[in-house]
Amino acid sequence: MTSKLMDYFNKQPRIGVLSTASKDGKVDSAVFGSPNMTDEKTVVIATGQNRTFSNLQENPYAMFLIMEPGADIMAWKGIRVYLKMKESATSGKMLDMIKSQIAKMAGEEAAKVNYPSLKPSPNGSGF
Repeated sequence: MTSKLMDYFNKQPRIGVLSTASKDGKVDSAVFGSPNMTDEKTVVIATGQNRTFSNLQENPYAMFLIMEPGADIMAWKGIRVYLKMKESATSGKMLDMIKSQIAKMAGEEAAKVNYPSLKPSPNGSGF
């Protein structure tokens, strides 16, 4: 099942929404195209200095929802992947890897932005 999850998670194009909550329980959701499952226990997500990053620093739990449109609404597919942030980086090898991935997906200009990178570990999925 895990390799099936990785294949589905990394499939492009896709629509994905990352939901986080602050320590006070205030929920935020944001559309992300860059999350990548690098192995069976690691998802790498590039964020800016924004609510998502602030929330994950306060509360490490998140959920990434992937939706895949179908011919009609009943044919849509989707999964929820429950995550817990294990580490973050604002410099170093991990950030360099994220910027390289972003350059491939969105171009060199997008990769010039200073992205903190997050390395959540999947807790489970709705696959």
